[in-house]
Amino acid sequence: MSSEERSSILIIYTGGTIGMIRNSVTGALESFNFDHLLRHVPELRQFNLNISSRAFNPPIDSSDMNPALWGRIVEIIHTNYDKFDGFVILHGTDTMAFTASALSFMLEGLMKPVILTGSQLPIGVLRTDGKENLLTAIEIAAAKNADGSPVVPEVCIYFHQKLMRGNRCTKTSADSFDAFNSPNCTYLATAGMEILYNRHIIRPYDASAQLRPNYKMSSDIIIFSLFPGIKQSVVEKILSGKELKGVIFRTFGAGNAPQAQWLVDALERATAENKVIVNVTQCSTGSVKMRLYETGLQLLEAGIISGRDMTVEAALTKMMFLLGQSLPVDEVRRLMKKNLAGEITCG
Repeated sequence: MSSEERSSILIIYTGGTIGMIRNSVTGALESFNFDHLLRHVPELRQFNLNISSRAFNPPIDSSDMNPALWGRIVEIIHTNYDKFDGFVILHGTDTMAFTASALSFMLEGLMKPVILTGSQLPIGVLRTDGKENLLTAIEIAAAKNADGSPVVPEVCIYFHQKLMRGNRCTKTSADSFDAFNSPNCTYLATAGMEILYNRHIIRPYDASAQLRPNYKMSSDIIIFSLFPGIKQSVVEKILSGKELKGVIFRTFGAGNAPQAQWLVDALERATAENKVIVNVTQCSTGSVKMRLYETGLQLLEAGIISGRDMTVEAALTKMMFLLGQSLPVDEVRRLMKKNLAGEITCG
């Protein structure tokens, strides 16, 4: 196969542990450099691919990720969309699920693989998990069907032998190599001796789709978790904030809250002030079903929207995206309940 016929992959390094290389002379960790990466991961040369790279300068710790930086990633992908068959984003693990969720909404009409990956140990460390994560992420980003269409035309996270939809996963461990899970959505693929794709789960390819990049995200949102004994004065102060436009309301079980009239009144006032409030369960698996118990029904009657089985990361970034489009509040509420990018289980 000639170089013109090879699949082309763009690696985008934002920062994070995976790109850190230990200097053999000084012992210090140095940031991403593609030539260094080739030296530490010589297997990259065995791919019959054209691999290029772009890097944030300076690279950022993932805890510093924000909507403006998501916009930079979107811009890089949009600018290079016609030049590459797939994209691999190297990212710190702490906010990777937020970034993957955000990109799934910001990259409307995406029909190419955007695979985020990272590692718990630097790529230059002997026992690093980064090498396998990187190599398999590249292989998945380059994978094509017999008709030439991409096998995985959506935003995903690949980590520790699992390919997960980007807006359906969350970080579950601070120190295990198996750091991410997709609690309410089957893995899109598992990587062992072969990469086995669950093709019925992967979003279908649409040759007519056109990429529509979105850059406007609203941060006038708060994640608010219930707990036993929560104080009325604190809740009322949070919900009455003048700049507040949206709330991710983390409730108990299937979407339940205390049967306290002051809480219902505070929520009703907030929704009457055109604040969008979405109910997301604190449980790691399962779905919000506000009609199941009286304690959930009262929230529904107060104008609270069911987040169903969305992750906190997906609910937050989806709301940021919708509020950033300057849509009418009723339209934001309608779309929060609609499956836009595979973030909600249909049916």
